[in-house]
Amino acid sequence: MKTDIEIAQKAKLKPITEIAKKLGITADEIDLHGCYKAKINVKTLKRLKNKKDGKLVLVTSMTPTTQGEGKTTTTIGLAQAINRLGKKSLACIREPSLGPVMGLKGGAAGGGYSQVLPMDDINLHLTGDIHMVTSAHNLLTAMLYNHICQGNELEIDESRIVWRRAIDMNDRSLRGQFDITAASEVMAILCLSQSITDMKQRLGEIIIAYNKQGSPVRARDIKAQGAMALLMWQALKPNLVQTLEGGPAFVHGGPFANIAHGCNSLIATKLALKLADYVVTEAGFGSDLGAEKFFDIKCRAGQLQPAAVVLVVTNQAIACNGYDNVAKHLENIRMFNLPVLVAINKKSSDTVREITAIAKRCESLDAPCVVSEVWGKGGAGGQALARAVMAACRGKNHFHYLYELKISLVKKIETIARLIYGADGVDFTAEAKRDLDLLAQHNLTGLPVCIAKTQYSLSDNPELKGRPHDFKITVRELKSSAGAGFIVAYSGAIMTMPGLPKHPAAENMDISESGKIRGLF
Repeated sequence: MKTDIEIAQKAKLKPITEIAKKLGITADEIDLHGCYKAKINVKTLKRLKNKKDGKLVLVTSMTPTTQGEGKTTTTIGLAQAINRLGKKSLACIREPSLGPVMGLKGGAAGGGYSQVLPMDDINLHLTGDIHMVTSAHNLLTAMLYNHICQGNELEIDESRIVWRRAIDMNDRSLRGQFDITAASEVMAILCLSQSITDMKQRLGEIIIAYNKQGSPVRARDIKAQGAMALLMWQALKPNLVQTLEGGPAFVHGGPFANIAHGCNSLIATKLALKLADYVVTEAGFGSDLGAEKFFDIKCRAGQLQPAAVVLVVTNQAIACNGYDNVAKHLENIRMFNLPVLVAINKKSSDTVREITAIAKRCESLDAPCVVSEVWGKGGAGGQALARAVMAACRGKNHFHYLYELKISLVKKIETIARLIYGADGVDFTAEAKRDLDLLAQHNLTGLPVCIAKTQYSLSDNPELKGRPHDFKITVRELKSSAGAGFIVAYSGAIMTMPGLPKHPAAENMDISESGKIRGLF
């Protein structure tokens, strides 16, 4: 069986100018980064503002295992399949962070015959967006401490600095001093900004510390937002690449799904909706983390109207979590009044008997169920799924958010915990209660909530598999991401600086003199 790298290296890539031209992007709107990747100028969205949007399809999953359930592969394969059926489709996914790539996951550009290319560039540095985010984040840190050193005119309380440094690597020795770049508020801001002006305003809103009177000090107070925007204005442009079958794909932005909202950039999604009949995107992990945040944070920020949702299930995840887990994730999606169908991501080790049994059980959950073979067959293996998705998109839906912004932060958190996680309620630690008071004091309670928790359970305890009952989640602290426009509620042992596993994927990576890559899968 060929590896992902072997499949990618034998692919015949088209010039990215050809991909752009077929999308209707003009030559002066393309910033080339070599032959096979390009940035698309933000002005393209302005040019197309009066064009009707295509249909937006979200790919999410049941509670995942450590091996991953193939959301990215399904997203890419579904887009390829829709293109094969004669409709213009565009995949929108996140940029991989070097930490997970070098750590547990390895590459994150899809797999098998449903990949985005050039796979090695995408998994490593692409066009440098994550490095730009890192630089802007650390410039703000440098300017903060320089302000204090140069007389501290703003009377910043050094014991109440809330802004750390960032690096795009899993390094547990830096915990408490650094966050991984994908967890940075600057990354979240990049992915929710719709223009340079919008991004600059959001950067200025970042709370970096509190002064001796207890008031928040923001990035704009030390005049950092302009230089930060200057470092990041190129990063705001969506990255255009191609699928293995020569279809278009935007790979742009990479906020963590545990800690941030786990979606590709809003600007890439909105541009894609002007360029294609169908836009297929993903949100990190299961419906409890990725889909809920996609709907309540990203869709709210961009006034997006999803048309349908694909729930990916696998034999391995069902063996770990069972059909009650699938049923709960279907229930979660239906709370947003959206049509949903199940895609069984068939892996090479799955038998026909196993897949048939899964299909039979999933159909009993009152949702259309389709076997997807996009890993092994590319778009050809996803045409049944594509037809089902297109049919779902033709139906009417009455999409709405899970909660209104006017209710209290406590009520928002309890609503998510009870309805999406199935919890009996929420316990707030003493520190979390103090944080709630502080957020109320500074009029930050009207923002949506982003709950940071484990992806391996519907609860905040990764050991509780399936569909847990009789549990509460514990919120230990809350932090404002005022620039991004949401409040992060930390639950369980989730960290903003992950560590590498005992045997990281990096141990198996190498490159030969001829440029042949090994281990980046």
